[in-house]
Amino acid sequence: MKNEKLIHALGNCINHCNYCADACLDEENVKMMVTCIRTDRACAEVCSTLNQLLVTGFNDVDDLVRYCARICDACAEECSKHEAKHCQDCAEACKKCAAECREYLA
Repeated sequence: MKNEKLIHALGNCINHCNYCADACLDEENVKMMVTCIRTDRACAEVCSTLNQLLVTGFNDVDDLVRYCARICDACAEECSKHEAKHCQDCAEACKKCAAECREYLA
């Protein structure tokens, strides 16, 4: 299945973003994590939408895939600013997902 690698990367990204957003709420200085939490939530939502469309076999998704790559890049950039392991892990998952989005479009 053409979408299999992307679907796997999306699922991994969704899980990391949701975990990161939740873990950020436990950080001592939550105010410092607000942008990270919001970006995590947006990224998980976009990835989830794309994931759902791909598993239904709907093919007119290229614009959403491009946007997904952009939001994954933004989330990776935001998360990589923070030292917490959950942020660093999330940044890595987002980078991989963005790369799979671009590969899907290639």
